[in-house]
Amino acid sequence: MLRLEDFIREIPDFPIQGILFRDITTLIQNGAAYHQAIEQLAEKIREIGEIDVIVAPEARGFIFAAPLAYSLNLPLIPIRKPGKLPYKTVTFTYELEYGSDSLQIHADAVKPGLKALLVDDLLATGGTIKACKNLIEQEKGKIVGAAFLMELAGLNGRKKIDDIPVITLISYPGA
Repeated sequence: MLRLEDFIREIPDFPIQGILFRDITTLIQNGAAYHQAIEQLAEKIREIGEIDVIVAPEARGFIFAAPLAYSLNLPLIPIRKPGKLPYKTVTFTYELEYGSDSLQIHADAVKPGLKALLVDDLLATGGTIKACKNLIEQEKGKIVGAAFLMELAGLNGRKKIDDIPVITLISYPGA
């Protein structure tokens, strides 16, 4: 069994001074580590219970959501920035510290009562994943859990989605 933490590269002062960036590219460039991460996530996801679909925000969320959807034999709903999806869309706009942002899904992607699992590479402050959760719930879907490769526990992202089960493989105590 590999120690997945050993495959995460730390880059100081990226993207700005004072940030320690945890780079997943070194993990996904190692076939054995990437495979193990997907298998471990899939195993934990199976414990959640009934899931109808996996939902993931672009772009790094797709890196984990697509192989998980394949492994679990589930469909995948991509969440994208405005203007990236070719069909009619539904938008959720949310506030950021300095301004706002929006996310979209296809208008026919979520049926009422659909049980969705959110997947992304990282849970940090929780802002993006909360917006994804709100977008699915706006369309009357139900979020049954969220799964991440990594969590920056010191940033308290779980508090923004604390009413659902959260799965992480690697947890860093600080930011």
